Amino acid sequence: MPAKKVHFYTRHGAFGQPRWRPHGRQVDKNTTLFNIRQVASNAGMGNPYQQTRFLLGTPDTRRAPPDRGAEVAFAGRSNAGKSSALNTITGQRSLARISKAPGRTREINFFQVTDDRRLVDLPGYGYAKVSRSTKTDWQKNIARYLETRHSLCGVILLMDVRHPLKDHDRQVLAWCRAAGLPTHVLLTKADKLKRGPASATLHKTQELLTRLHPHATIQLFSSHTRSGTDTVQQVLNEWLDLKDPDNHPT
Repeated sequence: MPAKKVHFYTRHGAFGQPRWRPHGRQVDKNTTLFNIRQVASNAGMGNPYQQTRFLLGTPDTRRAPPDRGAEVAFAGRSNAGKSSALNTITGQRSLARISKAPGRTREINFFQVTDDRRLVDLPGYGYAKVSRSTKTDWQKNIARYLETRHSLCGVILLMDVRHPLKDHDRQVLAWCRAAGLPTHVLLTKADKLKRGPASATLHKTQELLTRLHPHATIQLFSSHTRSGTDTVQQVLNEWLDLKDPDNHPT
């Protein structure tokens, strides 16, 4: 059976033009992400994110770090587990603060992986008990960041596996699709479901993604069991061009 062509993206163009263009890569049609055997072989190479450190937090992009290099943003509802995912991916317990009250992250937080590579924690949306005007400001800041940040090379969109594709999730997917941003969905808290229901949710959500953002990829993830960590790290490695595990600040 012929392999299915999946599109990945390379950067081009200036602001106001398409920032990404697709190029074909042949993969098995049942592979939702990168080659799983390649991910497994890279799993023992070390974690290039262990030296990641907090850089700065800002309520908007005007005080963000210089817009050069490459960065990947983490977006999701306030209770989707963004902070836990960042800590798990980087192998650090408290890089991103975990609050018992979801929605406390009100700034765009930048984390430095190397001198010119960053991870970005966007404010959570849709859950926090704040005023409507504050929520509107958050949405505007997130949209502005996604649409104008030239160094942004991809978005990790986190959704609770039990409640995927809420209205705000769909809005972020629409922003990413319009901006031509590669998007990878983490269905978090996968340990909360048994394997059968979790797999069914994965496939159902994947089908819906083909209409919302045809080139988005998706996986199950659990910060509690660390399941799926190697796979999302491989996605980040590809986007940030971190193929050498020793390529981190010393």
